Amino acid sequence: LAGGIILGVALWLRHDSQTTNILYLQLGDKQAPNTFYVGIYILIAVGAVMMFVGFLGCYGAIQESQCLLGTFFTCLVILFACEVAAGIWGFVNKDQIAKDVKQFYDQALQQALMGESDANNAKAVVKTFHETLDCCGSDIVTATFTPVWRDDLCRKDSLKSFFENTNCHQKIDELFSGKLYLIGIAAVVVAVIMIFEMILSMVLCCGIRNSSVY
Repeated sequence: LAGGIILGVALWLRHDSQTTNILYLQLGDKQAPNTFYVGIYILIAVGAVMMFVGFLGCYGAIQESQCLLGTFFTCLVILFACEVAAGIWGFVNKDQIAKDVKQFYDQALQQALMGESDANNAKAVVKTFHETLDCCGSDIVTATFTPVWRDDLCRKDSLKSFFENTNCHQKIDELFSGKLYLIGIAAVVVAVIMIFEMILSMVLCCGIRNSSVY
């Protein structure tokens, strides 16, 4: 059940409309940074394997098989190590992921505003950011004045944009910090469950060994 829950959360994060709309963008030959998906793919793999390993542990307990329970314990140790690695990776890269996406957005915005080569592609990328995150501009000045003179890139209700904080950098930070927070919670929950399962499997192995002796 825990593996199924983790797998479901990971798949939901993987197919979330906001992140997929942004991370599938392409600016010329440059693909939007999708490092964010590394942690999600780890969760998907751990969730799927955890479901299988959970079945293995249940079957081993029913059959009172030390071999199956030993295999169950070994798999849990490996999965636990993967979870710890994913947690460390997420903590180290939590700021870098948002930074890479903001740099990608800034590059597209610059091309769109300056009319550089492939400006139509840049405009499409920028408008996708603006529509998905309901924002405009990379800083306070740009966010305030861009809608006034470039309504082809930002929302047409310029007066509303003038009084609201619609900085895309802030919206990008909020989006990815929230998603990474969920990944972190899922990783901690899985780690706690795995520790409990490893202790339980050791107790069962000891019980089976003692019962076979007597």
